Amino acid sequence: MLNQVLKQFNLQVISVNEVEDSFSSTVYKCTLPNGESIFLKIPYTRVKYERELAAYEILAGHVPIPKLLDHWAGDDKCPGALLLSELKGKSLSATASPEIAYQIGAMQASMHQIKPSNKTALGAIQNEFPNWHEFIERQFYSFAEDAKEVLEEDLYMASLRKFEQMKGELPEPDGPSFVHMDFRPANIIVEEGQVSGMIDFESVRFGSAEIDFTKIHRDFLSTNSSLSDSFQMGYNSIRPMIDLQAVLPFYRFIDAFNSNGWSQRRGLEKNFAFYETNLRILKEMLQGDRLEK
Repeated sequence: MLNQVLKQFNLQVISVNEVEDSFSSTVYKCTLPNGESIFLKIPYTRVKYERELAAYEILAGHVPIPKLLDHWAGDDKCPGALLLSELKGKSLSATASPEIAYQIGAMQASMHQIKPSNKTALGAIQNEFPNWHEFIERQFYSFAEDAKEVLEEDLYMASLRKFEQMKGELPEPDGPSFVHMDFRPANIIVEEGQVSGMIDFESVRFGSAEIDFTKIHRDFLSTNSSLSDSFQMGYNSIRPMIDLQAVLPFYRFIDAFNSNGWSQRRGLEKNFAFYETNLRILKEMLQGDRLEK
């Protein structure tokens, strides 16, 4: 498939290397004869290709993203492919400064400022906001089918009870906003003290902004209170920050539970480290709940 896509784009390359930490697409870094690097992305499904393609049109001019150089709609063997410019830098590090955290907050808020229009709401990116809590419930119980195969029964049943309890305590959702759905350090590029931009849009939706804080909190902001404070200041410089204390525990819980189901769905053996990490988080969040009937 790679050779077919290279031929489709009429690309002459001197090296091609597959990018790690890409879970919903196959991504290659291609070096051109002039030394420039570009990225070739082949999403796993046609739906993901269409979402990503639409996202580049919607986000351009609002937040820093790679430039879409070309795209191909694919055929019976390939769901589609995108050719992207390189954002200079590396993925966000846990040791990044509060200044970087401020920039990330402002960038995320700028993304959340984007609302669905008559054009976008009917396009490839679904508008889930009108029935947001039902959307979250569908996702949870979909992954529950897989999680049931790998979780102890008492942990599994406690998770279902916890979900129903916490769901009923949620405030009204915040939105509609353009939400990334996978806003984590690997998808944020930084170079020399500046945020270059964000990448990977195959899971995006229009929905409630509250879902986008979970992974960036888990993998970055929770390591240092000064990072969290700076992030919130950056976010507030663009739009008001929601009450994270009211929603973050719920989304941290469903992220841990869904990630266990995702690990089983995508192959437990190759995703075992990710599974173990989220299993630990899930158990910590359910302490005291597992014995309830």
